Amino acid sequence: MFSMAIAIALIVIVIASVAFHFLSPWWLTSAASNWSQIDNQLMLTLIVTAAFFIVINLLIAFCVIKFRYKLGRKSAYQPENKKLEAWLIGLTTVGIVALLAPGLAVYGEYVSVPDDAKLVEVVGEQWKWSFRFPGEDEQLGKSSIQWVSNKNPLGIDPNDPASQDDKIILSPELHLPIFSPYKVLLRSKDVLHDFNVPQFRAKMDLVPGTVSYIWFTPTKRGSYEILCAELCGVGHFNMRGRVIVEDDAQFGSWLATQPTFAQTQDPTRQTQTNPIELGKTLSEVNGCIGCHSLNGNPGVGPTWLGLYGKTEIMSDDARVVVDEAYLRTSILNAKAEIVKGYPAIMPVYQFDDQEVDAIIAYIKSVSK
Repeated sequence: MFSMAIAIALIVIVIASVAFHFLSPWWLTSAASNWSQIDNQLMLTLIVTAAFFIVINLLIAFCVIKFRYKLGRKSAYQPENKKLEAWLIGLTTVGIVALLAPGLAVYGEYVSVPDDAKLVEVVGEQWKWSFRFPGEDEQLGKSSIQWVSNKNPLGIDPNDPASQDDKIILSPELHLPIFSPYKVLLRSKDVLHDFNVPQFRAKMDLVPGTVSYIWFTPTKRGSYEILCAELCGVGHFNMRGRVIVEDDAQFGSWLATQPTFAQTQDPTRQTQTNPIELGKTLSEVNGCIGCHSLNGNPGVGPTWLGLYGKTEIMSDDARVVVDEAYLRTSILNAKAEIVKGYPAIMPVYQFDDQEVDAIIAYIKSVSK
């Protein structure tokens, strides 16, 4: 009876799995072009693995029933069966070829960029996304880790003429025009990241010291989440962004409002910036909001919602009121006072007085 129950359970699992596939409400989206090949490859993989799953489980159920224990029955010793081995090797080979060969062809399409594709650069760091578009010259300026600073977080060559009109987007929101192919250059400032837009079926690693790339053509208007699909540290879960796919006119209006690299390096422009707006930009540029949420959700560091004026308990159990003096110390010397329950992982920043005042003003504004 026990063996019969096992066989029935295996048959029910097979039937339920097949039924769930056809009745499932979760289906692949068609938000980007040319990825039908990827969808077809996913479906082929599913069919091949499902065939093995069904056959193996039904075979086990059959064997459990046919060869179940009976009084007086003896098992036959058969050390070698060349016919069975040939069938197993042949079927396994066919399955592996069916999985790998189409995948190589699909990957060839995945990295073959159309001649008319435009450029956009994605820069990842712990734990935020930044972006860069070429200016009117349609060329991105050079970049290197040697030029990275608080005022030049993307490490763009300030002496390269092609850099001056590059559009800099330091917020984690990327706008793209619909039906326009884009080659996405991927660069990391620190550790291994992965740029992943699940609805586009597009993902690729950002490897420190090199520039990788993917390409896609958005085909459906909407807002799509950017995820980091490679474990990159304690704030990995919070490294998120957004792709906004919109009409050409809307995209053009948005891009026109973004500053050029030359404008971001203009000290007079920073002086004239509203302190709260400057603090917001600095917080986004330096990854502060990757660790400190703005909505009260727990993160790597204390949330900024309701923070100003709050009494925090330090790692030594001392109680400290979060005022301007405390915030200034925490920004410039984060390891001086650690809030209890949080790791001491905040890096050292070299902000000037104006920048510190702006960040404090922004914290006070979002704290309310």
